[in-house]
Amino acid sequence: MSRDDAIAHLRETMNLFADALRWLERSHGFCQKIRIKDTYTDEEYDHFETLTSRYARVTDMLISKVFRSLDRVEFLQSGTLIDVVNRAHKRNLIDSVDQLRSLKDLRNDIAHEYAHGNLPELFKEVFAVIPILQDIATKTTDYARQYLTSPQ
Repeated sequence: MSRDDAIAHLRETMNLFADALRWLERSHGFCQKIRIKDTYTDEEYDHFETLTSRYARVTDMLISKVFRSLDRVEFLQSGTLIDVVNRAHKRNLIDSVDQLRSLKDLRNDIAHEYAHGNLPELFKEVFAVIPILQDIATKTTDYARQYLTSPQ
């Protein structure tokens, strides 16, 4: 893949990521009005389920698409997931590898918690980490901008 192709791919990936992040922030706004509590109306439950789904989508995109797209632009072999995460840490996009691991673990818990039924606790956990994910998204977007400022 040429550098121009890698930059074009990064641009497309960042546009999709920005859109997914916008939807996550929209859901977060609704849920901030509802607040964390022990019981929810059906409509409130729907808002929080949407939030968890969008959280999972943004987390997946960040790790699997955005970070790997940055690797391509910088001519780095994609490697394993831990390689990708370590490079994100070296770029100062995340505070620590453990921070991202926690976000990814929570994303993985989403599917399992639906089966076990402890959704109010899951909602609380997702709600608490959204600001961390938003901070990482901002750092990553700012970092990617250096490759996206030239016209294509």
